[in-house]
Amino acid sequence: MSRHPEVKWAQGVDKVYITVLLPDANNVKVNLEPDGVLNFSATAGAENHSYELKLNLYDKVNVEESKISTGVRNIFCMVEKAEKGWWKKLLHGDDKTPHYVKVDWDKWVDEDDESGPNDLDFGGMDFSKFGSMEGMGDDFDDNDNDEDQEVEKTETTEVAEKTEAAPVEETKEAPQST
Repeated sequence: MSRHPEVKWAQGVDKVYITVLLPDANNVKVNLEPDGVLNFSATAGAENHSYELKLNLYDKVNVEESKISTGVRNIFCMVEKAEKGWWKKLLHGDDKTPHYVKVDWDKWVDEDDESGPNDLDFGGMDFSKFGSMEGMGDDFDDNDNDEDQEVEKTETTEVAEKTEAAPVEETKEAPQST
């Protein structure tokens, strides 16, 4: 009986990123069809368990432009969409997404940001011109002073505790000559 590996996915306007999380996979076979069917099989683990996966993707794909890379910890598929646009979900049909398919938030690109995963573009925004924080500075300064005082109190308390715990030796002062 075969098992299902964990799958993470994300998308951009023109690509779908599918990562099959299967460390030390052997005999990896990935077949991508133009109608959007992705078949995966491999063996992994000390007992060479069999893993299989069939994903009916939301829409058609461009097989020639898609790339598949097998690594030590996972199999990464960069699937080129046949038509640019945002898919509502990864899989075709009204069925509930299987429990082993999850969103890869590290690679996810919002529709508003088409620059690609992890490329942050703030549109030339100058953060130095944000609203002033007048009136709040005093509160922040007070909080900083409170923290400093609290640290000082703690250090003083520790010294006092050590002094109280240590036996006190009396010393006699030598008489001063005049």
